[in-house]
Parts: sequence; C-alpha cells; structure tokens
Amino acid sequence: MSDTVTMADLYPVLPEVCLALMAMALLMFGVFRGDKSTSSCSWLAVLALLLTGVVMALLPEEADLAFGGQFVVDQFARFMKWLVLIGSALAVIMSINYNAREGIERFEFPVLILFASLGMLLMVSANDLISLYVGLELQSLSLYVIAAFRRDSAKSSEAGLKYFVLGALSSGMLLYGASMIYGFSGTTRFDALSNLFTGPSPDPGVGVVVGLVFLLAGLAFKVSAVPFHMWTPDVYEGAPTPVTAFFAVAPKIAAIALLVRTMIGPFGELFDQWQQIIIFISIASMVIGALAAIWQKNLKRLLAYSSIGHVGYALVGLAAGSEEGIRGIGVYMAIYLAMNIGTFCCVLSMRRQGVLVEGIEDLAGLARNHPMMAAAMAIFMFSMAGIPPLAGFFGKLYVFMAAVNEGLYILAIVGVLTSVVGAFYYLRIIKVMYFDDPEDAFDRLPAREIGLIMMVMGAFTLFFFIYPSPIIDGAGQAASVLFSAG
Repeated sequence: MSDTVTMADLYPVLPEVCLALMAMALLMFGVFRGDKSTSSCSWLAVLALLLTGVVMALLPEEADLAFGGQFVVDQFARFMKWLVLIGSALAVIMSINYNAREGIERFEFPVLILFASLGMLLMVSANDLISLYVGLELQSLSLYVIAAFRRDSAKSSEAGLKYFVLGALSSGMLLYGASMIYGFSGTTRFDALSNLFTGPSPDPGVGVVVGLVFLLAGLAFKVSAVPFHMWTPDVYEGAPTPVTAFFAVAPKIAAIALLVRTMIGPFGELFDQWQQIIIFISIASMVIGALAAIWQKNLKRLLAYSSIGHVGYALVGLAAGSEEGIRGIGVYMAIYLAMNIGTFCCVLSMRRQGVLVEGIEDLAGLARNHPMMAAAMAIFMFSMAGIPPLAGFFGKLYVFMAAVNEGLYILAIVGVLTSVVGAFYYLRIIKVMYFDDPEDAFDRLPAREIGLIMMVMGAFTLFFFIYPSPIIDGAGQAASVLFSAG
C-alpha cells in the first residue's frame, strides 16, 4: 500500500469528505454565532446530510475501493448510507422544536449528529478491521455526548454514563477480537481474510474463532441484541426524546450493515462457525423483546424493548446467510426506519400543559383530542406488530421466508410466535388511545415539521404494499453485490 493519498483514493470517499468539511464549518459557524445560531445550525445540518446524499448519488454505481482497500463503495453501502442519512436528517428536524421548548438549545447538537453520521458512513463502507474500528469510535464518541445532552437532568446524565461505560466495554471486546483475528491470520483486510478461509475445507483455527466471537459480541452491543442489550431501556428512557429517536434508527441501521458486511464478506466461508451464534442472538432478542415489553409502563422503555425484538427479526435474515436473507434485512431496516421515526414523532407531539407525557396510560383519550395523530400512531403500532397489509408485515415476511428457504424452520416459528406475543403490547397502546377515558386534554397540534414527518411516514407505512419495488429492488441489488464480491 502506497503512503501517498491520490485522487483515486479521495473520489470514492467524496461524500464523507464533504460531510466532514461541512460539519467542521458548521462547528466554526456555531462558535462565532453562539447559541442564537442553533436553529440555523440545525437546518444547515439537514442540508449538509442531504448534500452528502446528492454527492453519493452522483458517483458511479460500480464498486470502488480507496485507501489500499480499507474503504469500499458499492450498492450495499449506498443503500444503507441512504437510510442512515435520512434517519439522521429527520432526527435533527425532530429536535429543533423540542430542544427550544426544553431549554437545551445548543448549536453543538446538530454538529454532533453530523459527526456521528460521518462515523456511521465510514462503518458501512469499512473493508478492514482498522477502518471498522475508527468509524465505530467516531460514531460512539458523539453518541455518548448527545445521550447526556440534557445536563440538568439526572436521568439524562445517567443514560450518558451507562452508555459510555458499557460502550467502552464493548469497544474493548471488539478490539480484542480484532487483535486476535489479526494475530492468528496475519491480516486485517476483509478481502485477504476472505481469501485465507476460501477452500474446500477452511480451517480458521481456534484463535480466529475466539476472536470472531469477541468481534460479534462487540457488534451485538452496537445493535442492542440480547445478551448485550442491558443499556438500551435506560438510555432510551433517560436521553432526550429526539436523541432516543436517533438512537433507534441511524446507529442501529449502520451497525446492522457493518455486522452483515463483516460476516458475509471476510467470514462468509466460516458460515457454519458463526451461524449458530447469530441464531442464538436472534432468538434471544426476539423472545426478550417480546416478553420484557409487556410489563413496561413508560412508552420509551417499551419502544426500547420493541427495538431489541426488531433487531432479532432482522438477524433472522443474517442467520439464513443467503442473498435472499440479506435482501430481507435491507427491506426490514428501511421499513423499521419509517415505523420508528413516525412513532417517535407521535411521542414528541403528546403534551399536556406543555409537559411531554411518556407513560402508556397517559395516551388515554388521544383519539378524542387528536384523531389524526391517534390514527397515525395506530398505523405504526399495527405495522410493528406485523399486521397485513402494512409495511411491517412485509419486512417480517421477507426475513422469515429467507429462513424457511434455508431450512431454519424453528427460527421462523419462534419469530412468528414472538410476533404474536409482541402484538399484545402494541394493541394495548391502541386500546388505551381509543377506549380509555382521558384525564386531561392534550395540547393542540404538534409542530408543523413533526406533523409533516408523521404524515409522510404514516403514508409510507400504510401504502407500502401498493408500490414496494423501489425498496425491494434496491435491497436486492445491495444483497447481490455482497455475494458476487464474495
């Protein structure tokens, strides 16, 4: 590998370079203008994320490598990066009105989200264990700060501290696994690792397998999969609600993409060694996500366990280890993004006397005060439960069909049964909204931008079955690249 960076290296990384430059420019703008510039910074951050997407769309579609093969740009990376950019942009928009109301308006907030998004883009395109770790840490350091962004709240500070301590532990495990893999294989490059294990009877050795287990443990923490999920409910509850919405979508999509690329790419030939781990994590996440949410009284904690369950469903596609399974993950994450952003828009809009309500019982009477918002919430809840013909049904259908086609019948059955159990707490929310007597009236309509996002996400979730081909075809192309490359 040459020590000099050429234009051929910079061309594939142009979206990331643009985002980094815009984030630093926005930081300088905020420093000189002060907190009065928060609203401007937020909208400029949204513009920066959209411009990054435009630059990415203008690059050639064929796969390209940069920095001696450490960075890869292909259809899989583009598909997942679009989801990350959309999730990040929507989270920034959702935060503008909330931060102003709660008195935590700081220009650093959108800047931190930009740096976290930059880390996520690097994660999705990582083609080496070193670049994987650099992207992961850039994302994590920003997330630690925004989790504790409400400094005068003990819950928010606790959330940030818990996330930092457990995040540091998981990063250590991941780094230890990566060092073991390097020590026993002699390389950190994904393509070199893939070639190393290719053959009629690949023998990775005990050291590589142990390293792979530690690597999986670190990545499982990042997607909040059981048994590395313990931080999720506390952080979701304690963090400011727009931060929780951000945590629920963009970092999770990036971590799932990283997990898929790492397992299918360099360790694709070791499928038999890691498949059983993924099956265990998937089943445990689906079961814990379904059962633990039943007793929750706080809506954000319930959504935390719901997200753990959804990660379990997405991992069913990875356990299948087929192109069809990876396509199912792509479809699932796109639908998951829409359902979660829409749900958190509803949560952000529910106020009584100017105070945000987060208890499930507090939803009583929402249908009488705000019938449209209650209808949107009902759509998202039915979709998360997997009720046809809503989008959530198709997300589960694609991953379960991939598992069945690969003979993983028990995994698919567990997925269906936990979906039935999970439907209980989603339907309970709808019951409270429509049939329980209200205590006090809700405040009037939500902020205009939040109402618009809610409406768009509701329409996407409700009418996905009419024209699903853009998402399905995009996910299919993303999946085929991973397998043709392997």
